[in-house]
Amino acid sequence: MPELPEVETVRRGLQPAMEGARFARVEARRPDLRFPLPEHFVERLQGKRVTALRRRAKYLVAELDSGETLIMHLGMSGSFRIESGASRASPGDFHYARSNEAAHDHVVFAMSNGAVVTYNDPRRFGFMDLVATADADRAPHLAGLGLEPLDGGLDGAALARLFAGKAAPLKAALLDQRLIAGLGNIYVCEALHRAGLSPRRAAGTLARKDGRPTARAEKLAATIRAVLAEAVEAGGSSIADHRLTDGSLGYFQHAFRVYDREGAACATPGCRGLVTRMTQSGRSTFWCSDCQR
Repeated sequence: MPELPEVETVRRGLQPAMEGARFARVEARRPDLRFPLPEHFVERLQGKRVTALRRRAKYLVAELDSGETLIMHLGMSGSFRIESGASRASPGDFHYARSNEAAHDHVVFAMSNGAVVTYNDPRRFGFMDLVATADADRAPHLAGLGLEPLDGGLDGAALARLFAGKAAPLKAALLDQRLIAGLGNIYVCEALHRAGLSPRRAAGTLARKDGRPTARAEKLAATIRAVLAEAVEAGGSSIADHRLTDGSLGYFQHAFRVYDREGAACATPGCRGLVTRMTQSGRSTFWCSDCQR
């Protein structure tokens, strides 16, 4: 499933095509994706202007001048492509062919600026919903989400506050969307390795007895921000089915130090360990037990 950097990359690619433009024509080629499309979906979008396109955790959030908000989730294999005349948007540097199977083009937005935005989803695990803008942050999809890690509020003090007293493994705490929104398995593995912290470490050890952050908390917060920023800049990863809006794959995967590198030599300078894999809460964790403490 696309993680925060992938979704942010898609948002930046869609923004020039959608923000400020109206839905000149909306085509829903099936009545459902993961869930049924909202009642009167086409009619509620057609003619409306997108006043803002933002991201909340792993969701794309398009605010409309009708007082409603379109919430979109890519699921496992969802992607957008943009066509405008003979050109396509290019929010990445490495370009590879993508599948353009028309059978999986489920929703088409023809925008008033001439751009055509097509949502393609072979597995149909993504979804779209319409909610009142005034209630959007309390809508079922967005309610209860935690701190946004790229909004400037993620620091050592925030981690200490969120994790104080928690015996849960550090990786599990970082993946808890009620605490920090948008972090996923790939980038948590990468951040923990760069910070030299074991995914098994009790989350509460990042807070001192008086609630102040430890040096490890400060380092981890800075590392998370850096890893996410690098991934967004690189266009996200090209793990599984993620695609940029121009149909290309991202390339942050070339900078992975541990994810999906089981058996490889640890990239930490001076470390002679190997990357190993273990299962935590049903997910693969890639790490180096020699240098991650």
